[in-house]
Amino acid sequence: MKTRAVVAGAAALTMALGLTACGGDSGGSGDKNTLKLVAADYGDKKSNASKLYWQEVVKDFRKEHKDIKVDVQVINWNEIDKQVKTMIQSGNVPDLLQTGGYADKVADDLLYKADEVTSAKTRANIVDSFNKAGEVDGTQYGIPWTSSTRVLFYNKDVFEKAGIKEPPKTWDEVAEAAEKIKKSQAAEVPYALPLGPEETQGETMIWELGNGGGFTDAKGAYTLDSKQNVETFTWLKDNLVKPGLTYANPATTDRKTAFADFAAGKAGMLNGHPTLVQMAKAGKVDYGVATIPGKNGPLKSTLGVADWMMAFKDGGKKEAIKKFLDFTYSKKMLKFNEMYNFPPVTEDAVQQMRSSGEHKDLEPFFEELPNAKFYPLGDPAWDVVSAEMKKTGGKAVTENPRQVLGDLQKKAEDAAKNK
Repeated sequence: MKTRAVVAGAAALTMALGLTACGGDSGGSGDKNTLKLVAADYGDKKSNASKLYWQEVVKDFRKEHKDIKVDVQVINWNEIDKQVKTMIQSGNVPDLLQTGGYADKVADDLLYKADEVTSAKTRANIVDSFNKAGEVDGTQYGIPWTSSTRVLFYNKDVFEKAGIKEPPKTWDEVAEAAEKIKKSQAAEVPYALPLGPEETQGETMIWELGNGGGFTDAKGAYTLDSKQNVETFTWLKDNLVKPGLTYANPATTDRKTAFADFAAGKAGMLNGHPTLVQMAKAGKVDYGVATIPGKNGPLKSTLGVADWMMAFKDGGKKEAIKKFLDFTYSKKMLKFNEMYNFPPVTEDAVQQMRSSGEHKDLEPFFEELPNAKFYPLGDPAWDVVSAEMKKTGGKAVTENPRQVLGDLQKKAEDAAKNK
């Protein structure tokens, strides 16, 4: 689905609806009929797709609910957690927040329960496994917004030029293929490894799953510096970073950079989610996808990611929030999913996307989802742990892996004690 906008028209719409500029601060509102929504930016600054999406949602919502205004603030993924934390600390609490985590806010008793701000019909329309993933101690607070899994993307032309006959299935095959790409100069970046602050935790978990590791053990205790995880980052450091088969400093390279490089034909392969499909097509890259390689074979469980909508109790606007969420989840989810090529979290959108025949490129992601592994989303300490990983986790491939992961483990244990 294409999104078009005329600058003057968008500006007029922004003024009419009271939407704030991306990254700004609306200052909140004490008006019971004005909702403040803070949302993550899934697009780039050039397209403003996320902002334009929310403008349309608000415009259409107000046609049916003229008494409720909605101020929307769209913030870059790198900044949203920090800015929301500042809002909460300063008393400028949003009424609705769409971002990546919710458990820490549950621990602080800030959120409405999902059944307080959504109708039974809306909840029944959401894929049940995602509803369960939004629970803390058996009660749902996080309302699923979107989901995705990860697969290996590779540039077919680059592989052909480098003499690579099939996508790698093991880590050693990844290194071997990357070396061939480097020697043949088929791509500037043989393997794009983004461990920058945008999504350090995502790339980290993918690789750790490939070695039987992960963030927590079966009881939910953090295991960031486990033997398997240290081995994983040592392998990355010795086999991709030191030989120059990826970015010189993955710790400062964000996912958006890696995706842009692949879409421009500059990267040979990388782990990616459904958004990269559209980017690759737009860049006219002849790409293929495969199950992500693990240490000894393809991953049996890949990373699954769910982003969340949540409602804050502070403003006491439960009824207005419920009207807005029921409207959005019943009428506007399909457009968002099609715009970013995400697997939907609502049953009706799933059916529409699969029956249309226009989204066959999502099938590999649908296939991976049943066995996907998720972050410890229900742990109130997770947002703190995730934030710490974004700050320093990527350094494990350029510095001492054991020390970097050990420092993160200590911070995770401290956060868990204080949750």
